[in-house]
Amino acid sequence: MEIRPILSAMFRNKTGVVLVGLQIALTLAVVANSAFIIMNRVDLINRPKGIDSENLVFAQSYGYGPSYDQKETVRLDLDLIRSIPGVVAASTTNGIPMSGGGSQNGYGKTAGDTKAAVTGNFYEVDEQGVAAMGVKMVEGRAFNKEEVQYNPSSTNTDFVPSAILTRSMAKALYGDEPALGKLLYDNLGQSAVVVGVMEDVMNAWVTPEAPFNVVFVPRIASGPTARYAIRTEPGRGDELIAEIEKRLSAANLPRAVTWVRPHSYYVEKAYRSDRRMVTYLGVIVGLMIVITALGIVGLATFQVNVRTKQIGTRRAVGARRIDIIRYFMLENWLLTSGGVLAGAVFAFALGQWLSSAFALPRLDFNYVLAGIALLLVLGQLAVFLPARRAAAIPPAIATRTV
Repeated sequence: MEIRPILSAMFRNKTGVVLVGLQIALTLAVVANSAFIIMNRVDLINRPKGIDSENLVFAQSYGYGPSYDQKETVRLDLDLIRSIPGVVAASTTNGIPMSGGGSQNGYGKTAGDTKAAVTGNFYEVDEQGVAAMGVKMVEGRAFNKEEVQYNPSSTNTDFVPSAILTRSMAKALYGDEPALGKLLYDNLGQSAVVVGVMEDVMNAWVTPEAPFNVVFVPRIASGPTARYAIRTEPGRGDELIAEIEKRLSAANLPRAVTWVRPHSYYVEKAYRSDRRMVTYLGVIVGLMIVITALGIVGLATFQVNVRTKQIGTRRAVGARRIDIIRYFMLENWLLTSGGVLAGAVFAFALGQWLSSAFALPRLDFNYVLAGIALLLVLGQLAVFLPARRAAAIPPAIATRTV
């Protein structure tokens, strides 16, 4: 079957052909970039958290009155929490992974080298901090009770004797050298010994930049706010929230329990905008594919209607139904091919702009290829029914319309 006559017949309705071709090109550009962004967001959401998030509960209290003693209150609260059946471990903590707020510092492997400092999100925990978070140790050990210091004031700048780093933090500081036993310096030049390396833990911020640079230090934070990380037996977190709040509130201590929440609360909040973006872009992709398919069907139906006599004549001179179907399928393939070629250029241009304007990764070529394949198949499926209608036109229609 020659292509030239098909092109000649197709472009008798130039406006419809050009509009549908542009629609296909625009759909490819938007679908390829949207799918790329969706998969990037899905990968971001599904990153390992490094903690036992499903069984983690966090609680916070606020001390008041002249008799309030932060260190003693924390000790009593932890004894109470750890005595609750179903609690595996509990620790004081100054921050919550993925909460959107936390403390960070600059750390180095030599004293005073601020240029080579690596920023890390630090968590002040006690001897049960590793167990309470559900973190897996790679090498070394967790803190012991004697190492845990009490920070009596938020203005106290004393460093701790030891620290535990995540794999990523250790790699950023020491490269391929073993971190265990090395000295870690804070931004004031004070040193701590690295006593352990743990699997990567998500920091307080879920942004893609260095999300696993985390340092655990053995310290009880200054008051009057006290925060606790509580790990429960599998599947008992929701059940124990009410019990933890009840017992803490019933204790005769000069502090108020402000909240008790599962870690899932922070995970949902951290990725809320990403999930909304995935949903929004998914709807856009679906609508554009449907509208493009309808456009192809509409153009093909129009072409069949205006060529009724031509189709009947071809049938009268011996064309089979399959020949008519093949004709319209090939015509649509040519139209779609032209649209996706233009769309590939649009897709990379749009991807370049998105990358520059919003600091996104460059568009992966595989997404454009997948979009091209999708639209070529979609075009053939969309034109099949109008092509069958054309093939059903009887040969006698040629004489009826003379």
